[in-house]
Amino acid sequence: MLRASGSISGCRELIVIGSQAILGACPEAPAELLVSQEVDLYPLHAPEKADLIDGSIGELSPFHETFGYYAHGVGPETAVLAREWKARLVRVENENTSGTIGWCLSPLDLAVSKLSAGRDKDLGFVRVMLHAGLTSESAIKTVLPELAPEQARLVVDRLVRCH
Repeated sequence: MLRASGSISGCRELIVIGSQAILGACPEAPAELLVSQEVDLYPLHAPEKADLIDGSIGELSPFHETFGYYAHGVGPETAVLAREWKARLVRVENENTSGTIGWCLSPLDLAVSKLSAGRDKDLGFVRVMLHAGLTSESAIKTVLPELAPEQARLVVDRLVRCH
């Protein structure tokens, strides 16, 4: 996905912000975290090219039909993230990415993003992360000062529901 998205956009660095960002830090993540067919991403230095990616290899594209997964081109505003999230990004670059770098949300920031979204599927995702030891309640609480106060309260309230 990184290789194809980089090729289509002409961009060498992509931000992966959706659930599949877990693969950056945890390539052997529990199967329950790997059910999504979509990879939410955008080019780091040209987020406006996310539409090009989405239109080329997005949902219902020939790429999706061929491989069973697709890119969902999103923007930086798609996820609510803690202020210092960029400092915790996980770099993915190997022979399979053909020079494209994927910057994946850390498990901590992914959990905060999912708790901020608050949908049932997001809370279930965080529940699995917590049970698998991919993040912890105490770690999540350390980034609360990086959120707006109202958002921090939502994250805490939703974290309680994950137990």
